[in-house]
Amino acid sequence: MKKIMTSLCFALLLSSCVEKKKEDNTSKEEITQEDTLQVKTVEPVALKMDDSYFKATGTEPFWGLKVKENRVELNMMEDTIITPHTTPIKAQDANISMYRIQTEAVSMDVIIAHKECTNAMSGEKSPYTVTIAYKYTGEEETHALEGCGSYITDYRLHDIWVLEEMDGQAVTKDDFNGRDVPNMEIDIKTNRFSGFAGCNRMTGGLFFEKDLLRFTNAASTKMACPNMDAESTFLKNLQSTTTYKIENNRLYLSNGSQENLLIFKKID
Repeated sequence: MKKIMTSLCFALLLSSCVEKKKEDNTSKEEITQEDTLQVKTVEPVALKMDDSYFKATGTEPFWGLKVKENRVELNMMEDTIITPHTTPIKAQDANISMYRIQTEAVSMDVIIAHKECTNAMSGEKSPYTVTIAYKYTGEEETHALEGCGSYITDYRLHDIWVLEEMDGQAVTKDDFNGRDVPNMEIDIKTNRFSGFAGCNRMTGGLFFEKDLLRFTNAASTKMACPNMDAESTFLKNLQSTTTYKIENNRLYLSNGSQENLLIFKKID
């Protein structure tokens, strides 16, 4: 009898230890999961803190160019040239911009041409070819640089937008067969947009330069809805956009002949 009681006590003690260990492990797992959720962060939009709207680089020799709203910076290994910004001269028959800069210390021409360019060392492709010619005051020699660059898409576009007005009129679900009104998400890291056009899903690319925004290569699914007029107008207006404005959490899309073709509201 004494042996039986001893065995029973030992079994109860062992069971209690096992249960306590399970509770401890469960508690640790809960703490680990909770900590994991607490440290989760959302990746910030790259380039947000940089006010450049165009950047370029080159090799042999190494150099870097930043064009900002108020100045132009040319960084080289042996020198840095900083000048006031100037309005570019636009070619009439091609997408070429020339910044002609003249200061007391230096004269400089920066030519940005929409022509694919390949970095000589990395092989990375860029959409623009950049040519720079500069000469210091009092010197005879003109220095020439060549490289590749790209425009930096406005970080404020990087968001989710819901249509509020089209052609000056407020829109509702009733305009789109009782379904959601059009909306889109713009990703400036890939220069892509995607969303809902009122009946069909849509996707496409962004073409961005200073003071220029186009929604390109738009494609949509082929679902049929009772009334497609509103969606057709929306897609036509979206693809005819050439300029934009952002204020009061609104995105205003226009072109040369009509202002506020579409007005979107930021939702997050």
